[in-house]
Amino acid sequence: MDILRITGAKSLWHYFKFISSACYRKQLQVEKSKEQQTLNELMQKDELLEETSLISKADAKGKITYANSKFLKVAGYTLEECIGKDHNIVNSGFHPKEVWIDMYKTVVKEKKIWHHPCVVNKSKDGNIYYVKSWIQGEFDLSGKLKGFISIRHDITDLINQQKEISEKNTFLEHAAKILRHDMHSGINTYMPRGVSSLKRRLNEEIIENFRLESPLKMIEEGLKHTQKVYKGVYEFSNLVRQNNVLNTEKVNLKKVLDDYLSSTSYSDQVLINDLPTMPVNEALFCTAIDNLIRNGLKYNDSDTKKVEIFYSKSTHDLFVEDNGRGLTQQDLDFLRQPYTRKENQKESGSGLGLNICIAILEQHGFKVSCEKLPSPYTGTRFKIDLGNISEYTI
Repeated sequence: MDILRITGAKSLWHYFKFISSACYRKQLQVEKSKEQQTLNELMQKDELLEETSLISKADAKGKITYANSKFLKVAGYTLEECIGKDHNIVNSGFHPKEVWIDMYKTVVKEKKIWHHPCVVNKSKDGNIYYVKSWIQGEFDLSGKLKGFISIRHDITDLINQQKEISEKNTFLEHAAKILRHDMHSGINTYMPRGVSSLKRRLNEEIIENFRLESPLKMIEEGLKHTQKVYKGVYEFSNLVRQNNVLNTEKVNLKKVLDDYLSSTSYSDQVLINDLPTMPVNEALFCTAIDNLIRNGLKYNDSDTKKVEIFYSKSTHDLFVEDNGRGLTQQDLDFLRQPYTRKENQKESGSGLGLNICIAILEQHGFKVSCEKLPSPYTGTRFKIDLGNISEYTI
Protein backbone atom coordinates (compact mmCIF):
# COMPACT_ATOMS: atom_id res chain seq x y z
CA MET A 1 0.00 0.00 0.00
CA ASP A 2 1.17 3.55 -0.78
CA ILE A 3 0.21 4.68 2.74
CA LEU A 4 2.33 1.95 4.33
CA ARG A 5 5.26 2.86 2.08
CA ILE A 6 4.97 6.60 2.86
CA THR A 7 4.72 6.13 6.63
CA GLY A 8 7.26 3.32 6.78
CA ALA A 9 4.75 1.06 8.55
CA LYS A 10 5.12 -2.69 7.98
CA SER A 11 1.44 -3.47 8.33
CA LEU A 12 -1.98 -1.85 8.74
CA TRP A 13 -1.68 -2.36 12.51
CA HIS A 14 1.59 -0.44 12.55
CA TYR A 15 -0.04 2.28 10.44
CA PHE A 16 -2.92 2.77 12.91
CA LYS A 17 -0.48 2.73 15.79
CA PHE A 18 1.54 5.45 14.04
CA ILE A 19 -1.56 7.61 13.45
CA SER A 20 -2.79 7.17 17.04
CA SER A 21 0.62 8.15 18.37
CA ALA A 22 0.66 11.29 16.19
CA CYS A 23 -2.85 12.29 17.33
CA TYR A 24 -1.86 11.73 20.96
CA ARG A 25 1.22 13.92 20.58
CA LYS A 26 -0.88 16.64 18.96
CA GLN A 27 -3.43 16.44 21.79
CA LEU A 28 -0.62 16.75 24.35
CA GLN A 29 0.70 19.82 22.53
CA VAL A 30 -2.77 21.44 22.56
CA GLU A 31 -3.24 20.71 26.26
CA LYS A 32 0.22 21.98 27.05
CA SER A 33 -0.49 25.16 25.10
CA LYS A 34 -3.73 25.68 27.05
CA GLU A 35 -1.95 25.08 30.34
CA GLN A 36 0.72 27.62 29.37
CA GLN A 37 -1.96 30.16 28.39
CA THR A 38 -3.74 29.64 31.73
CA LEU A 39 -0.43 29.98 33.57
CA ASN A 40 0.36 33.23 31.69
CA GLU A 41 -3.07 34.64 32.59
CA LEU A 42 -2.59 33.72 36.24
CA MET A 43 0.85 35.32 36.22
CA GLN A 44 -0.60 38.52 34.73
CA LYS A 45 -3.31 38.63 37.39
CA ASP A 46 -0.75 37.95 40.09
CA GLU A 47 1.44 40.75 38.71
CA LEU A 48 -1.53 43.15 38.72
CA LEU A 49 -2.36 42.21 42.31
CA GLU A 50 1.25 42.67 43.41
CA GLU A 51 1.40 46.07 41.73
CA THR A 52 -1.84 47.46 43.20
CA SER A 53 -2.15 45.83 46.62
CA LEU A 54 -0.32 45.50 49.91
CA ILE A 55 0.13 41.75 50.33
CA SER A 56 1.52 39.79 53.24
CA LYS A 57 1.44 36.19 54.42
CA ALA A 58 1.78 34.76 57.91
CA ASP A 59 2.11 31.33 59.44
CA ALA A 60 -0.46 29.74 61.78
CA LYS A 61 1.00 31.69 64.71
CA GLY A 62 0.61 35.00 62.88
CA LYS A 63 4.32 35.50 62.15
CA ILE A 64 5.02 37.22 58.83
CA THR A 65 6.49 34.91 56.19
CA TYR A 66 6.12 37.17 53.16
CA ALA A 67 5.50 40.85 52.37
CA ASN A 68 5.41 42.34 48.89
CA SER A 69 7.21 45.52 47.86
CA LYS A 70 4.10 47.73 48.11
CA PHE A 71 3.48 46.59 51.70
CA LEU A 72 7.11 47.32 52.58
CA LYS A 73 7.03 50.75 50.91
CA VAL A 74 3.89 51.92 52.69
CA ALA A 75 4.79 50.38 56.07
CA GLY A 76 8.37 51.66 55.84
CA TYR A 77 10.06 48.36 56.73
CA THR A 78 12.55 46.13 54.94
CA LEU A 79 11.67 42.51 54.27
CA GLU A 80 14.30 41.40 56.80
CA GLU A 81 12.65 43.57 59.46
CA CYS A 82 9.25 41.98 58.78
CA ILE A 83 10.02 38.27 58.46
CA GLY A 84 9.24 36.42 61.66
CA LYS A 85 7.53 39.44 63.23
CA ASP A 86 3.87 39.70 64.17
CA HIS A 87 1.55 41.99 62.23
CA ASN A 88 1.46 44.09 65.40
CA ILE A 89 4.40 46.02 63.94
CA VAL A 90 1.85 47.99 61.88
CA ASN A 91 -0.88 48.02 64.52
CA SER A 92 -1.78 51.61 65.37
CA GLY A 93 -3.71 50.67 68.50
CA PHE A 94 -6.72 52.54 67.10
CA HIS A 95 -9.04 49.55 66.89
CA PRO A 96 -10.43 47.80 69.99
CA LYS A 97 -9.54 44.14 70.63
CA GLU A 98 -13.06 43.12 69.57
CA VAL A 99 -12.16 43.89 65.94
CA TRP A 100 -9.34 41.36 65.91
CA ILE A 101 -11.37 38.80 67.88
CA ASP A 102 -13.98 39.06 65.14
CA MET A 103 -11.28 38.65 62.49
CA TYR A 104 -9.94 35.46 64.11
CA LYS A 105 -13.43 34.05 64.54
CA THR A 106 -14.35 34.75 60.90
CA VAL A 107 -11.10 33.47 59.36
CA VAL A 108 -10.17 30.53 61.58
CA LYS A 109 -13.40 29.19 63.05
CA GLU A 110 -15.83 30.04 60.25
CA LYS A 111 -13.19 29.71 57.50
CA LYS A 112 -14.53 32.79 55.71
CA ILE A 113 -12.87 35.88 54.30
CA TRP A 114 -12.76 38.76 56.80
CA HIS A 115 -13.14 42.29 55.42
CA HIS A 116 -12.77 45.67 57.05
CA PRO A 117 -13.48 48.88 55.07
CA CYS A 118 -10.86 50.97 56.88
CA VAL A 119 -8.08 49.62 59.07
CA VAL A 120 -5.91 52.28 60.67
CA ASN A 121 -2.25 51.22 60.56
CA LYS A 122 1.01 52.84 61.62
CA SER A 123 4.23 52.84 59.60
CA LYS A 124 7.72 52.39 61.01
CA ASP A 125 8.24 56.18 61.23
CA GLY A 126 4.99 56.61 63.16
CA ASN A 127 2.81 57.92 60.33
CA ILE A 128 -0.78 56.73 60.16
CA TYR A 129 -2.06 55.12 56.95
CA TYR A 130 -5.43 53.64 56.06
CA VAL A 131 -6.20 50.41 54.21
CA LYS A 132 -9.16 48.36 53.10
CA SER A 133 -8.33 44.86 54.33
CA TRP A 134 -9.21 41.30 53.37
CA ILE A 135 -7.80 38.36 55.34
CA GLN A 136 -8.21 34.68 54.47
CA GLY A 137 -6.95 31.54 56.18
CA GLU A 138 -4.97 28.79 54.42
CA PHE A 139 -5.83 25.23 55.48
CA ASP A 140 -4.37 21.80 54.65
CA LEU A 141 -6.47 18.84 53.45
CA SER A 142 -7.35 17.88 57.01
CA GLY A 143 -8.66 21.39 57.69
CA LYS A 144 -5.76 22.40 59.92
CA LEU A 145 -4.73 26.09 59.76
CA LYS A 146 -1.50 26.61 57.82
CA GLY A 147 -1.40 30.37 57.81
CA PHE A 148 -2.99 33.64 56.68
CA ILE A 149 -2.90 35.78 53.57
CA SER A 150 -3.79 39.46 53.78
CA ILE A 151 -4.58 41.78 50.89
CA ARG A 152 -5.01 45.51 51.45
CA HIS A 153 -5.75 48.59 49.33
CA ASP A 154 -4.16 51.86 50.43
CA ILE A 155 -6.93 54.48 50.87
CA THR A 156 -4.87 57.05 52.79
CA ASP A 157 -5.27 59.80 50.18
CA LEU A 158 -9.03 59.28 50.09
CA ILE A 159 -9.36 59.41 53.90
CA ASN A 160 -7.19 62.54 54.10
CA GLN A 161 -9.32 64.21 51.43
CA GLN A 162 -12.46 63.36 53.38
CA LYS A 163 -10.88 64.81 56.53
CA GLU A 164 -9.97 67.99 54.67
CA ILE A 165 -13.50 68.34 53.31
CA SER A 166 -14.95 67.75 56.76
CA GLU A 167 -12.64 70.40 58.24
CA LYS A 168 -13.56 72.91 55.54
CA ASN A 169 -17.24 72.18 56.09
CA THR A 170 -16.73 72.99 59.76
CA PHE A 171 -15.19 76.35 58.81
CA LEU A 172 -18.02 76.99 56.35
CA GLU A 173 -20.64 76.19 58.95
CA HIS A 174 -18.94 78.55 61.41
CA ALA A 175 -18.82 81.30 58.76
CA ALA A 176 -22.48 80.63 58.00
CA LYS A 177 -23.32 80.99 61.69
CA ILE A 178 -21.62 84.40 61.79
CA LEU A 179 -23.48 85.44 58.65
CA ARG A 180 -26.86 84.26 59.87
CA HIS A 181 -26.63 85.86 63.31
CA ASP A 182 -24.21 88.79 63.16
CA MET A 183 -24.62 90.30 59.68
CA HIS A 184 -28.39 90.05 59.77
CA SER A 185 -28.76 92.98 62.17
CA GLY A 186 -26.67 95.34 60.08
CA ILE A 187 -28.24 94.53 56.72
CA ASN A 188 -31.86 94.08 57.75
CA THR A 189 -32.19 96.35 60.80
CA TYR A 190 -29.66 99.17 61.25
CA MET A 191 -29.14 100.11 57.61
CA PRO A 192 -32.89 100.24 56.72
CA ARG A 193 -33.58 102.29 59.88
CA GLY A 194 -30.75 104.66 58.99
CA VAL A 195 -32.10 105.21 55.47
CA SER A 196 -35.63 105.80 56.79
CA SER A 197 -34.35 108.23 59.42
CA LEU A 198 -32.32 110.12 56.83
CA LYS A 199 -35.31 110.49 54.50
CA ARG A 200 -37.48 111.83 57.34
CA ARG A 201 -34.94 114.57 58.05
CA LEU A 202 -34.62 115.67 54.41
CA ASN A 203 -37.44 117.73 52.98
CA GLU A 204 -38.03 118.19 49.26
CA GLU A 205 -36.29 121.59 49.23
CA ILE A 206 -33.05 120.20 50.71
CA ILE A 207 -33.16 117.20 48.38
CA GLU A 208 -33.61 119.47 45.37
CA ASN A 209 -31.03 122.10 46.40
CA PHE A 210 -28.33 119.54 47.12
CA ARG A 211 -29.35 117.20 44.26
CA LEU A 212 -29.82 114.27 46.63
CA GLU A 213 -32.61 112.46 44.80
CA SER A 214 -30.27 110.31 42.70
CA PRO A 215 -27.88 109.42 45.59
CA LEU A 216 -30.83 108.50 47.84
CA LYS A 217 -32.29 106.29 45.14
CA MET A 218 -28.91 104.59 44.66
CA ILE A 219 -28.64 103.97 48.42
CA GLU A 220 -32.15 102.48 48.54
CA GLU A 221 -31.57 100.31 45.46
CA GLY A 222 -28.15 99.26 46.80
CA LEU A 223 -29.68 98.29 50.14
CA LYS A 224 -32.46 96.37 48.41
CA HIS A 225 -29.89 94.51 46.30
CA THR A 226 -27.70 93.81 49.35
CA GLN A 227 -30.69 92.36 51.20
CA LYS A 228 -31.42 90.05 48.24
CA VAL A 229 -27.78 88.93 48.14
CA TYR A 230 -27.79 88.42 51.90
CA LYS A 231 -30.94 86.31 51.69
CA GLY A 232 -29.37 84.16 48.95
CA VAL A 233 -26.12 83.70 50.87
CA TYR A 234 -28.12 82.98 54.02
CA GLU A 235 -29.95 80.14 52.24
CA PHE A 236 -26.65 78.88 50.78
CA SER A 237 -25.19 78.82 54.28
CA ASN A 238 -28.07 76.65 55.44
CA LEU A 239 -27.09 74.01 52.87
CA VAL A 240 -23.77 73.31 54.63
CA ARG A 241 -25.52 72.48 57.90
CA GLN A 242 -25.88 68.80 58.73
CA ASN A 243 -29.31 67.19 58.16
CA ASN A 244 -30.47 70.35 56.43
CA VAL A 245 -33.93 70.43 54.87
CA LEU A 246 -34.48 72.97 52.09
CA ASN A 247 -36.81 75.75 53.24
CA THR A 248 -39.54 76.30 50.64
CA GLU A 249 -42.58 78.54 50.34
CA LYS A 250 -45.38 78.59 47.77
CA VAL A 251 -44.76 81.59 45.48
CA ASN A 252 -45.59 82.73 41.96
CA LEU A 253 -42.39 82.16 39.99
CA LYS A 254 -43.01 85.03 37.57
CA LYS A 255 -43.58 87.51 40.41
CA VAL A 256 -40.44 86.57 42.37
CA LEU A 257 -38.26 86.52 39.24
CA ASP A 258 -39.60 89.92 38.10
CA ASP A 259 -38.83 91.33 41.53
CA TYR A 260 -35.38 89.72 41.65
CA LEU A 261 -34.43 91.10 38.21
CA SER A 262 -35.95 94.55 38.70
CA SER A 263 -32.71 96.08 40.01
CA THR A 264 -30.41 94.46 37.44
CA SER A 265 -29.02 96.24 34.38
CA TYR A 266 -30.28 93.50 32.05
CA SER A 267 -33.90 93.21 33.16
CA ASP A 268 -35.18 94.72 29.88
CA GLN A 269 -33.46 91.90 27.96
CA VAL A 270 -35.47 89.20 29.76
CA LEU A 271 -39.06 88.30 28.86
CA ILE A 272 -40.86 86.32 31.57
CA ASN A 273 -44.16 84.76 30.54
CA ASP A 274 -46.82 83.36 32.89
CA LEU A 275 -45.30 80.86 35.29
CA PRO A 276 -46.82 78.53 37.91
CA THR A 277 -47.27 79.08 41.64
CA MET A 278 -45.36 76.40 43.50
CA PRO A 279 -43.13 75.81 46.57
CA VAL A 280 -39.49 76.82 46.08
CA ASN A 281 -36.74 78.40 48.08
CA GLU A 282 -37.19 81.87 46.60
CA ALA A 283 -33.65 83.16 47.10
CA LEU A 284 -31.90 80.04 45.81
CA PHE A 285 -34.34 79.46 42.94
CA CYS A 286 -33.92 83.05 41.71
CA THR A 287 -30.13 82.73 42.02
CA ALA A 288 -30.15 79.58 39.85
CA ILE A 289 -32.42 81.01 37.13
CA ASP A 290 -30.45 84.28 37.16
CA ASN A 291 -27.28 82.27 36.45
CA LEU A 292 -28.90 80.74 33.36
CA ILE A 293 -30.05 84.20 32.27
CA ARG A 294 -26.63 85.79 32.70
CA ASN A 295 -24.94 82.91 30.86
CA GLY A 296 -27.42 83.30 28.00
CA LEU A 297 -26.53 86.99 27.71
CA LYS A 298 -22.80 86.59 28.36
CA TYR A 299 -22.03 83.80 25.88
CA ASN A 300 -23.92 85.55 23.13
CA ASP A 301 -22.66 87.16 19.92
CA SER A 302 -26.06 88.46 18.79
CA ASP A 303 -26.71 92.18 18.28
CA THR A 304 -29.98 91.82 20.20
CA LYS A 305 -29.19 89.64 23.20
CA LYS A 306 -32.30 88.27 24.87
CA VAL A 307 -33.62 85.54 27.15
CA GLU A 308 -37.18 84.25 27.36
CA ILE A 309 -38.65 82.22 30.22
CA PHE A 310 -41.85 80.26 29.61
CA TYR A 311 -43.79 77.32 30.97
CA SER A 312 -45.48 74.25 29.46
CA LYS A 313 -48.72 73.30 31.22
CA SER A 314 -48.90 69.94 29.47
CA THR A 315 -45.48 68.67 30.59
CA HIS A 316 -44.96 70.92 33.65
CA ASP A 317 -41.58 72.03 32.36
CA LEU A 318 -39.98 75.44 32.79
CA PHE A 319 -37.88 76.68 29.86
CA VAL A 320 -35.10 79.27 29.79
CA GLU A 321 -34.25 80.07 26.18
CA ASP A 322 -31.58 82.44 24.86
CA ASN A 323 -30.31 83.47 21.42
CA GLY A 324 -26.63 82.91 22.23
CA ARG A 325 -24.07 80.49 20.80
CA GLY A 326 -25.93 77.36 21.81
CA LEU A 327 -25.16 74.58 24.24
CA THR A 328 -25.70 70.85 23.65
CA GLN A 329 -26.54 68.30 26.32
CA GLN A 330 -23.01 66.95 25.93
CA ASP A 331 -21.64 70.45 26.58
CA LEU A 332 -23.84 70.74 29.68
CA ASP A 333 -22.66 67.38 31.05
CA PHE A 334 -19.08 68.64 30.74
CA LEU A 335 -19.56 72.24 31.92
CA ARG A 336 -21.66 71.34 34.96
CA GLN A 337 -18.52 69.90 36.57
CA PRO A 338 -16.70 72.33 38.91
CA TYR A 339 -13.96 74.53 37.38
CA THR A 340 -14.54 73.38 33.80
CA ARG A 341 -14.54 75.72 30.82
CA LYS A 342 -14.86 75.32 27.07
CA GLU A 343 -11.62 75.26 25.11
CA ASN A 344 -10.66 78.66 23.67
CA GLN A 345 -13.43 80.39 25.65
CA LYS A 346 -12.73 84.11 25.52
CA GLU A 347 -14.95 85.14 28.43
CA SER A 348 -13.56 85.01 31.97
CA GLY A 349 -15.14 82.89 34.68
CA SER A 350 -14.44 80.28 37.36
CA GLY A 351 -16.65 77.54 35.91
CA LEU A 352 -18.54 77.25 39.20
CA GLY A 353 -21.74 79.13 38.34
CA LEU A 354 -23.40 76.46 36.23
CA ASN A 355 -22.37 73.74 38.67
CA ILE A 356 -23.97 75.58 41.61
CA CYS A 357 -27.03 76.51 39.53
CA ILE A 358 -27.83 72.90 38.65
CA ALA A 359 -27.06 71.74 42.19
CA ILE A 360 -29.67 74.22 43.51
CA LEU A 361 -32.32 73.08 41.05
CA GLU A 362 -31.61 69.41 41.77
CA GLN A 363 -31.83 70.20 45.51
CA HIS A 364 -35.41 71.24 44.75
CA GLY A 365 -36.01 67.87 43.09
CA PHE A 366 -36.00 69.36 39.57
CA LYS A 367 -34.26 67.77 36.57
CA VAL A 368 -32.21 69.97 34.23
CA SER A 369 -31.39 69.31 30.58
CA CYS A 370 -30.72 71.45 27.52
CA GLU A 371 -30.60 71.44 23.74
CA LYS A 372 -28.95 73.59 21.13
CA LEU A 373 -31.66 75.18 18.99
CA PRO A 374 -31.65 73.87 15.40
CA SER A 375 -30.95 76.07 12.38
CA PRO A 376 -32.03 78.71 11.37
CA TYR A 377 -32.29 79.62 15.07
CA THR A 378 -29.38 80.03 17.44
CA GLY A 379 -29.16 79.66 21.18
CA THR A 380 -29.84 77.26 24.04
CA ARG A 381 -33.10 75.99 25.47
CA PHE A 382 -32.78 74.81 29.06
CA LYS A 383 -35.58 72.54 30.23
CA ILE A 384 -36.30 72.30 33.96
CA ASP A 385 -38.60 69.41 34.79
CA LEU A 386 -40.59 70.65 37.80
CA GLY A 387 -41.97 67.25 38.79
CA ASN A 388 -45.55 66.39 39.81
CA ILE A 389 -48.07 68.55 37.90
CA SER A 390 -50.92 68.04 40.38
CA GLU A 391 -49.12 69.85 43.19
CA TYR A 392 -48.90 73.25 41.51
CA THR A 393 -51.16 75.90 39.95
CA ILE A 394 -50.87 78.57 37.29
